[in-house]
Amino acid sequence: MPQEQYAHRSAMQTSEGPQVYKVGIYGWRKRCLYFFVLLLMILILVNLAMTIWILKVMNFTIDGMGNLRITEKGLKLEGDSEFLKPLYAKEIRSRPGNPLYFQSARNVTVNILNEKTKVLTRLVTGPQAVEAHSQKFEVKTLSGKLLFSADDNEVVVGAERLRVLGAEGTVFPKSIETPNVRADPFKELRLESPTRALVMEAPKGIEINAEAGSLKATCRTELRLESKDGEITLNSAKIKLPNLPQGSSSSAGSRQKIYELCVCPNGRLFLSQAGTSSTCQINTSVCL
Repeated sequence: MPQEQYAHRSAMQTSEGPQVYKVGIYGWRKRCLYFFVLLLMILILVNLAMTIWILKVMNFTIDGMGNLRITEKGLKLEGDSEFLKPLYAKEIRSRPGNPLYFQSARNVTVNILNEKTKVLTRLVTGPQAVEAHSQKFEVKTLSGKLLFSADDNEVVVGAERLRVLGAEGTVFPKSIETPNVRADPFKELRLESPTRALVMEAPKGIEINAEAGSLKATCRTELRLESKDGEITLNSAKIKLPNLPQGSSSSAGSRQKIYELCVCPNGRLFLSQAGTSSTCQINTSVCL
């Protein structure tokens, strides 16, 4: 630079004085910055207040949250609890001396799964019925005695006495196998088949006993007592057959009340007035 120009610029700077450059934010930018800082502080305080309120309402403590408490033995729930998704637990139990309730608007389902998450046993309690799906169903006493069991092959009732309280009795569509059938004390026992035949079979005999009452057997067509290898015994002080037919070939004017019991070749029984000898041959017309 020529010496004249340098001297001229120096003279100009000396005449104008030193220049000062300001550093910072001023004016409307400064006011906006203060506004945003103040707004951020308000949001932080509101967020902190909301967090404290939520912790207070949800009852967050060191031991747990709300009705949920974390103990050494696991999780403890106090009061009613609602689960929106499946609950997986090793054991669920209530407080000692208090009942355990499972409540649902539709049904409660309990599934037992295997290692491949396949359902082995299912218990469904719904508004219409209680269903149990398993290979075998058993009911036992506290001592382990079997009271009831059911599977694909058979149903076992292990109680000493099976009582049916229905007014219409018990209906068996097929056969029933039992060593003893009896009614309650002072109650009558009825074995009835309204539309089919009633058959009683036993390999070693059938005993029908009424210790304190009468025994009555009625049917619409025929009543058959059959013994293939043994005999049929009617053991009683009196045996009455009131509706047997009577022979009509007795002598005129005879009013005797002594009759002879006769048997037809087809097994039909009839009465014939007794005489000095058998009169069954005279009244064989009844067998026709």
